[in-house]
Amino acid sequence: IYLPLLIHSLFSLLLLINVRHRPHPGYCLTDQCITVASAVMGALDRSVDPCHDFYNFACGGWVKNNPLPEGKSRWGPFSNLWEHNMLVMKQLLENTTVKGLSKAEEKAQRYYEACMNEAKIEELGAKPLQELINQIGGWALNESWDKDNFQEVLRTVSAGLRTSPFFTVFVSTDSKNSNSNVIQVDQSSLGLPSRDYYLNKTANEKYLTAYLNFLVELGVLLGGSEETSRRMMEEIVDFETTLANITVPQEERRDEELIYHKMEAKDLSTLAPAVDWMPFLNEVFAPVQLNESEPVVVYAREYLQKVSDLITKTNKSLLNNYMMMKVVRKMVSILDQRFQDAEQRFLEVMYGTKKSCTPRWKLCVSDTDSALGFALGALFVKATFAEDSKATAEDMVAEIKLAFEDGLKYVSWMDSETKRAAKEKADAIYNMVGYPEFIMNTTQLDKVFNDFMVVSELYFQNVMQYYNFSARVTADQLRKAPNRNQWSMTPPTVNAYYNPTKNEMVLPAGILQAPFYSRSWPKALNFGGIGVVMGHELTHAFDDQGREYDKDGNLRPWWKNSSVEAFKKQTQCMVEQYGNYSINQEPVNGRHTLGENIADNGGLKAAYKAYVNWIKKNGEEATLPALGMTNHQLFFVGFAQVWCSVRTPESSHEGVITDPHSPSRYRVIGSISNSNDFSKHFNCKANTPMNPKHKCELW
Repeated sequence: IYLPLLIHSLFSLLLLINVRHRPHPGYCLTDQCITVASAVMGALDRSVDPCHDFYNFACGGWVKNNPLPEGKSRWGPFSNLWEHNMLVMKQLLENTTVKGLSKAEEKAQRYYEACMNEAKIEELGAKPLQELINQIGGWALNESWDKDNFQEVLRTVSAGLRTSPFFTVFVSTDSKNSNSNVIQVDQSSLGLPSRDYYLNKTANEKYLTAYLNFLVELGVLLGGSEETSRRMMEEIVDFETTLANITVPQEERRDEELIYHKMEAKDLSTLAPAVDWMPFLNEVFAPVQLNESEPVVVYAREYLQKVSDLITKTNKSLLNNYMMMKVVRKMVSILDQRFQDAEQRFLEVMYGTKKSCTPRWKLCVSDTDSALGFALGALFVKATFAEDSKATAEDMVAEIKLAFEDGLKYVSWMDSETKRAAKEKADAIYNMVGYPEFIMNTTQLDKVFNDFMVVSELYFQNVMQYYNFSARVTADQLRKAPNRNQWSMTPPTVNAYYNPTKNEMVLPAGILQAPFYSRSWPKALNFGGIGVVMGHELTHAFDDQGREYDKDGNLRPWWKNSSVEAFKKQTQCMVEQYGNYSINQEPVNGRHTLGENIADNGGLKAAYKAYVNWIKKNGEEATLPALGMTNHQLFFVGFAQVWCSVRTPESSHEGVITDPHSPSRYRVIGSISNSNDFSKHFNCKANTPMNPKHKCELW
C-alpha cells in the first residue's frame, strides 16, 4: 500500500533535485577561457586557506611572480594596463604619416615630438627657466633681494603659471547650486605629499633630508653657489613646515557641510588681508571681469586667516623665494637631464624605487595625455574602443544599479522616506562610458584646443602655452554652466570616478579592458572586475561625503535626522574595522579611508547581487577548466586578483599617510570579511578570520 506514496515522494524529490540543479553547462574550453583560467591559476597560492587569508590565497602566486619592476614604487594590474595603454598611445603619437587627422590630434603629435626632442632640450639647458625667473622679478639665489613686489609675483605665479603657493583658487561647480560654476578657494598642497612628513620629523628624517638636498641641487643648477642655495632652501623648508602646521588634515575635511563657506569677493579682504584680492582674482581669471560682489566659496576659512597672518609677519624675500621654488619644482621635469636626475634621486628616496632609466617616451606620452588628453583620447578611442563595449558597459551599470536599489529594501537602519529619496538618487545617477561625445566631432574637438598654440621643437615653450591655455579655459568656465561633456579623466585613463555635483559616474575607455573586462570571459570575472568598479563608483553617491548631495547634485540635508544618526553609527563600525589593520606596523587611518571603504563594500555587494540576478535570467554559465572552482567562487577570486599588488615600504608609508583608499590587501580582506555570500561559497566556518561574527554592514 505504501508503494504509490513512496513513488510519489521519490518523484517529488527528483523534481526538487531538478529544480535546484539545471543541467550544468560544463566547462568553457575556448582559447580565451583556457588562457584566463591559466592566469587566474598562476596568481593563486593554493597552500593558503581562503577562509584564513583570502588576499594571499588569491594573490600569493601573483606576488611571487611579480617582483617590482625597476624604477616602480608599486605595481599591479592597474599599472600593467596603463603601461599597455601607453604603448598604444606611443604608436599613435609617432604615426605622423596617417592622413585626415584633426588639428587637435596633430597638435598632440607635435607636442609629443617637441617633448622627445632631447637634443634641443639639452642645448637650452637651464636657460628657459632662468629667463622665466628673471621675467617674474628674480630671487635671492644670485643677488641680495629687497624688492617690494609680493602682490605682483603672487599674481603672476598663480595666474599664468598655475602654481598655488599659499592657497589654491579654481573654478568648479557650486556644491549648493549645482547648475552654476563658482570661484573656490582652498588650502594648497605642500612640497612633500602630506603635512605629516614635516611634523613627524624623526620618523620622516630621511625624506626631509632628501627633499632639502634636492632643492639645494636645483638652486645650484640654476646658478647659485652651494652655500647660498643651502641657506636659502633651509629657510624655505622651515617656512613650509610652518605652513604644514596650519594645514588642516584631510580626515578633518570630510564633512563638506561644515567646511563650505560662501561669501563675496570683498569679504576675502577681511578674512585674509595680506592679499590684494580684487587685482589677484582679476588677473587669475582674466579676461573675465569680476567685481567685489562676485560669489566665492571658501573651503579653508581658518587656514586662510592663519596663512594671511603668516604672510604679514614673514620676511618678503623669503616669501618670494618660496613662490619661486614652487615654480621651479613645477618646471623640473621639463628641463634637461641634470634636472631630471636630481628629481630622480629625490623620488628614489621618497618612494623607495631602485634607480631606473625610464625611457623618455613614457614621460612624453604621459605629459601629452595631461596637456592634450582629449585629442590623444580621440586617437586612442578610434584605435582601441569597440563601440559595443560601450553598450555592454551601460547594460552592466544598469544591472548593478538595479541590484543596489533592490538592496536598499533590506537596509534596516534607514527610515522609509529617506530610502525612497535614496532610490530616486540612485535612479538619477548618470553614466558616462568610454569618452565624452565631443572628441568624436572634429569641429568641436578643434574648437576646444583652438587657442592652444603648439610649436615644433620648443618643449618648454609648449608647456608654458599649456599653462596659459588651461588658465583661460578655467576662466571661461566661470560664466558657463557645468557641462556633462567635461571630464576629469582622459579616455585612456585606467580609473573611474563619481562626481557628486553632477550625480554621475564616469568609466573611461582605458579601464574597459582586461583584467577588468573582456567580452570573451565568463560573466563571473566581468562582474568581479569591472562590475565591482561600477558598484564602487555607484556607492560613492551614498558614502559619508556623497550622501550629503541630493539627486540633482546639491549639497543639502535630504536625510531624516534619525537616519543620519544611524548612518554615523553604522559607519563607526568600518572606521574601527579598518583602523585595526596596519601595514609595516603603521595603522590604516579608518576615518580618512572611510568613503573608499564604504564604496568597496557596497560595490562588492551590488556586483555580486547583479551577477546572481544575471544567472537567474540566463542560467548558469560554463565554468573555467582546471581551477576546481564554482563561478560564485570565481567571482570573488576575480575581484581579489584585480587588487594583487606589490609596493616598496616607502610607497606604503606614503599611501597610509595620503591615500584615501586602504592598502590593496585590506580593500580585499575588509570587503570580503563583511560578506556573508563570500563565506557561504567558500564554506568558511564561523569566527574564521575571513568570517568574523561581527560584520560591518551599510548598503
